[in-house]
Amino acid sequence: MKIKVFYNKSCKLCKTEINHYKKHSDNSFLWIDIIDNDHAIKTTSKSLKQLIRRIHVIKDGQLLEGASAFLEIWKNIPKYRFLYYLFRIKFCFFFLHLLYEIVAYFLFLKNKNLLNKNE
Repeated sequence: MKIKVFYNKSCKLCKTEINHYKKHSDNSFLWIDIIDNDHAIKTTSKSLKQLIRRIHVIKDGQLLEGASAFLEIWKNIPKYRFLYYLFRIKFCFFFLHLLYEIVAYFLFLKNKNLLNKNE
C-alpha cells in the first residue's frame, strides 16, 4: 500500500521540498495536493485549514501530521533515513517538532489566503 502524502502545492517552500523528495523516492509514495481537493479532505477527515496548516501522511491507515509525517517520509527514502534515525530519538524529536511548528505556522499565515479562495 502506498504512503499518501498530503501537501500544499501552492506553497513555494512546500512544493520545492516535496519535489525534492519525489526525485529521491520510489513509487511507494502517492503525492497529493490538497488545494481544490475534496477527496483529500474526506480521506484525512481534516478541514482545509488543518491540511494547509501541516503536512499529513497516511500509512497503513494511520494518519500522521507535522513532524511525525516527516519522520515517515524520511524513513522510506534511503537518502534521508539517517534523519529518521536521528529525529526518532525523543529529545531530538522535541526540537524537530518545535521547529516544524514555528515554520509551519508562518507558512500557514503566508498561505492563509487560500482558505478564502476555497470557501
